[in-house]
Amino acid sequence: MLSVVALLALLAGCGSGNTGAAGVPTQGGQADDGVDGVRAPSDTPGGTLRLVTGEIDSLDPQRSYSPGVWNLMRLYARTLVTYSSEPGRTDELVADLATDLGQTPDGGRTWTFTLKEGVRFETGRPITSRDVKYGIERSFASEVVVGGPTYVVDLLDDPADPYAGPYQDESADKLGLASIATPDDRTITFTLTAAAPDFPFVMALLSSSPVPIENDTAGNYGADPISSGPYLVTSVDPQTGIQLDRNPQWDPATDEVRTALPDQVVVRTGMTALARDQALLAGSADADLSGMGVHQATTSRLDDRALAGRIDDVTTGAVRLLALPNSVAPMDNAHCRSAVAAVVDRTGVQEALGGPEDAVRTSMLWPRALAGEVTDPDPRPDLAAARASLAACGLPDGFSTVLAVPDAPNSVKVATSLAADLAEVGIQAEVRPLDPSTYYATDVGDPDAVAAGGYGIVLATWTADFPTWASFLVPLVDGRSIGAVGNTNYARLDDPTVNGLVDAARAVPDPVAAADAWRQVVAAVQTTSAYVPLVENRVQLLAGQRLRNGVVMQPYGGYDVATAGVG
Repeated sequence: MLSVVALLALLAGCGSGNTGAAGVPTQGGQADDGVDGVRAPSDTPGGTLRLVTGEIDSLDPQRSYSPGVWNLMRLYARTLVTYSSEPGRTDELVADLATDLGQTPDGGRTWTFTLKEGVRFETGRPITSRDVKYGIERSFASEVVVGGPTYVVDLLDDPADPYAGPYQDESADKLGLASIATPDDRTITFTLTAAAPDFPFVMALLSSSPVPIENDTAGNYGADPISSGPYLVTSVDPQTGIQLDRNPQWDPATDEVRTALPDQVVVRTGMTALARDQALLAGSADADLSGMGVHQATTSRLDDRALAGRIDDVTTGAVRLLALPNSVAPMDNAHCRSAVAAVVDRTGVQEALGGPEDAVRTSMLWPRALAGEVTDPDPRPDLAAARASLAACGLPDGFSTVLAVPDAPNSVKVATSLAADLAEVGIQAEVRPLDPSTYYATDVGDPDAVAAGGYGIVLATWTADFPTWASFLVPLVDGRSIGAVGNTNYARLDDPTVNGLVDAARAVPDPVAAADAWRQVVAAVQTTSAYVPLVENRVQLLAGQRLRNGVVMQPYGGYDVATAGVG
């Protein structure tokens, strides 16, 4: 039997310059058509949309923490609000199951949503506010439902009387989580532990989708999730992949987001990056769900004029940065941290990652997709300033430290480049590769492990779960976000000025004024040199030859499958 890669190679053809399988009509277009517009517009229904991806973490909406999988889930799991499918505005929210984006009478402490009429599960039963509540309650069952986002736990749980989830609810009335009220079938009210203006974005996470209690199989729910969207999962097989067919209970009159053009959607899973690229080139796949873009080995083929017109270049919002933990000497001295910041060569980091096609230099904690522009000075290495900072911190000849890094080729390459930069001013950084599967959770995410390992420099990649200033900045820079497990404030920055500016920014309702307030947060963080931004990751999305309505869904890093069609 031919291997998958060998079969795809045959499908791709052997002749030089062959960019697609014979007989497959290639869609026209220009580079970046799908970034702010629509690639190959069409309203023609029918056909099978063929998707490829790597491993799927879970089809259970409350258990997945993968943007690519969240994109797929838009086909069978609806939420109170969701991301827009409008080109160029995919980072904005629109109503989905709810009639609007929620009402708050008190600045974000209390939120009320009203469900639309006529929304149903695939079983035919109407979706009620209690189903939304139950789906959210599943995220509290940490012993059963593991792996997904837990924002709702922080926002809705009572620390004095923690809720253990629906499977351990021993109350006589089984009313569930007290902070969620469902006075009738269409009304749901959330009372948060603190005001959260970004709460609608939490409701847009697929972990906030409804689940019918009568169909919940606890840890096995991902094997047969119940659909509230235009498609239902009809087959899950590790060899043949995932198949979705039309859900006859879905009413398009209740859904202004999804066009549901294809008759069927098929997802081939567990494919390597190169195999996914080959499938797209061969015409046997329409889009890659992974959000990883084309593999470096494929980029040389993108010079082909026909292929170049099928590329959408996307900055991902994922920022590679150095965190300098103040719990590890001499990084407890701001001058020593400044020395590290001054000597960094971002151009070298960019080259280590493959060049401008794969990384955009940045010296600011502000991804390009965030609203409100920030001027990036893009500084070059300043060895004189670094030596002056070393003298100010009392270590004019430099010092030794450990540079922690995920044990992945690109990350190690970046770390090696940075270590060479630091050595120029006498900072000897031992590059220490750590297991990538535990890196963020128990290595650099555990403050005690950071101190014990002497990790004075941590190489990390940070991206927010939703495109807001607070979502990106607060977990990194707010001292009150420092945790003992899964800590994301990698520098252990706990600066009163920064914390105060965070509180002030969160309290500003006007978007323009809020952007300015968050810029002040970034400026204050920069003076501490606790974080040294390096680059923002960039990917090239390759559209399959048959893909129609290719709209780049910025929050998920791929083409929006909710509106995609085939031709």
